[in-house]
Amino acid sequence: MTEKVTVNQQGLSLSLNARLVLEKRYLKRDTSGCTVESPEDMFRRIAKNIASADLLYNERADVVSREEQFYNLLTSLRFLPNSPTLMNAGRDLQQLFGCFVLPIEDSIESIFDTVKRAALIHKSGGGTGFSFSRIRPKNDMVSTSGGCASGPVSFMKVFNEATEAINQGGFRRGANMAVLRIDHPDILDFIKAKQVEGVLTNFNISVGITDKFMQAVEKNEAFPLINPRTNAVVKILTARDLFEQIVHSAWENGEPGVLFLDTINAANPTPILGEIEGTNPCGEQPLLPFEACVLGSINLTKMTTLQNGKYEIDWGCLEKTIHLAVRFLDNIIDINKYPLPQIEHLTKGNRKIGLGIMGLADLFIQLGISYDSEKAVQCTNEIMRFFSQKANYASVKLAEERGVFPNYQKSSYAQKNGTRFRNATRTTIAPTGTISIIADCSSGIEPLFAIAYIRHVLVDSGLTEIHPLFEHIAKTRGFYSERLIEEISRKGSIQKIQGIPEEVKKNIYYRAGCFSGTTGKNTGNLSKTHR
Repeated sequence: MTEKVTVNQQGLSLSLNARLVLEKRYLKRDTSGCTVESPEDMFRRIAKNIASADLLYNERADVVSREEQFYNLLTSLRFLPNSPTLMNAGRDLQQLFGCFVLPIEDSIESIFDTVKRAALIHKSGGGTGFSFSRIRPKNDMVSTSGGCASGPVSFMKVFNEATEAINQGGFRRGANMAVLRIDHPDILDFIKAKQVEGVLTNFNISVGITDKFMQAVEKNEAFPLINPRTNAVVKILTARDLFEQIVHSAWENGEPGVLFLDTINAANPTPILGEIEGTNPCGEQPLLPFEACVLGSINLTKMTTLQNGKYEIDWGCLEKTIHLAVRFLDNIIDINKYPLPQIEHLTKGNRKIGLGIMGLADLFIQLGISYDSEKAVQCTNEIMRFFSQKANYASVKLAEERGVFPNYQKSSYAQKNGTRFRNATRTTIAPTGTISIIADCSSGIEPLFAIAYIRHVLVDSGLTEIHPLFEHIAKTRGFYSERLIEEISRKGSIQKIQGIPEEVKKNIYYRAGCFSGTTGKNTGNLSKTHR
């Protein structure tokens, strides 16, 4: 039986769900399974470990002061790194990255080598992305055996089962991203691969879209499917019909997503090192094969100040937080224990970090802005322009102190504008599925899923999420009850529920951008967010 997590209310304020998630998944345990650290202890462990990287660049570095800076950054919930850092920093495992991409070639040896590599990454708390596009289509010839190939979707099931086996022994569920190019002969099977509930539960899937395909859709032209083994055209489909299948499937069950491969590679900072063909499990971080990236997110609800009874964005606080968070993430690259030498080599060569935001929907509520308004778009543009500029500047200042990333001379920066970055990439907008629970804010840049719902992020239970502003109003105005919350969680919306004042429905529901699901089969549960 685990000990109850206690929280020092003067130093660290955590919601009930945050405490539950920390106890179940993040806090250190002894051999009998009892928690042996508090949330403050966890943040102290992380801050001390990450600050120690400063000594690699200056043996006289004031790591005590840096530790305090990092500790205050974390305990204020202004910034949180990705889950593996929270779990593993300062512990024996010391694998702090959340995002990996692994290559798969068209051979049994390569496929099962990648299964093994993915298992090692999942065991350490990371998530993996793969492109299955090089695997020959089903019913294609296998010369060594004289038989027929089973195709990429069949091998995705192998990866899924391997992930499931690792999940059974860990606190954090493994997750995968499968990508298949739009011109692969098995693309229709791939699009429909997750239409049956319970299939490929450890995968998100995304179609790799090309400019050529989108042009064919626009012109309503035929589109060829090409065998990757022979480069021969084996089938021709109408591009618009194929696109409609993707759209319908995405509406029906949220899968597949789409990746615009040509657009991604146009922004690839190191094209000489290879083509980007995959992303991490949630799709926000494109990476080269054998590359990893560490992520972290700034809580926008902590970047405000109250002036004359109204909330305003505190740009000074945001700038300081960005600079410290960039240093925090850069330090992680140096003290991480990498699961494979190929990953360590490329990751340290490019030093990619992904600093993003969470709590955007809650920020809009604070500012009195409707999520779906033009003002919200303008506000987001202003925030992200500032965010990108300051993250870039922080990376440039780090480069002056520590040097540019080792592969800089092979990058587009050296060939074009000459900006000397410490990190090949700086910003990434992650969905922040679990760390936003700890920070008690809305996920990433997304609208609220609902005012109240069941979130399945723990292996053995669900968490009832109630938006704190709605809960406060309901209790203050006297219409709060457990039965009401259960009804909202079950229905996924407050619009047709009796007993809630109409002005509350309007002000909370529309200002927060609640949408109560993304698919045609909405059940009021949020079960797909892994990270």
